[in-house]
Amino acid sequence: MFRKMRRYTQQLPENEALEILVKGSSGTLALLGDEGYPYAVPMSYVYTDGKIYFHCAKEGHKLDAIKSCNKASFCIIAEDNVVAEEFTTYFKSVIAFGKIRILEDFSEMRRAIEILSDKYCPVGEDARNKEIEGSFNRLCMLEFTIEHVTGKEAKELRAKRK
Repeated sequence: MFRKMRRYTQQLPENEALEILVKGSSGTLALLGDEGYPYAVPMSYVYTDGKIYFHCAKEGHKLDAIKSCNKASFCIIAEDNVVAEEFTTYFKSVIAFGKIRILEDFSEMRRAIEILSDKYCPVGEDARNKEIEGSFNRLCMLEFTIEHVTGKEAKELRAKRK
């Protein structure tokens, strides 16, 4: 169902692609927006157990797009070094394809926001819980289930591996 990478010699092993997902702090979520226009939005996220979690407001373009079509992609750029004298960029990136849903179950939402909070604000359980409880009613959590993931790196970085 998913295309093979055209430049397969630059493809990262799956474990390295997943490591980039674990370590990254932001990426771009792409959805099918209004009137069939792509809608891509930068998002903070957390990856765990084959799923990516996001938080957002309870209304807006993103949620309307998800309700209309649950297919999505998410792209993370892990490295992006312009090498002007070589007329190239040394890069590493990952793109995940899958389905996204709005979490509605309280326990799923709570687990997702705790995981996200622990990644970005490791301030301790008491402080985390106080913050979550203070904003939980305004919070929407999204779960992106990965169906396919690929990572790619610049051929120059690939050559350094060998």
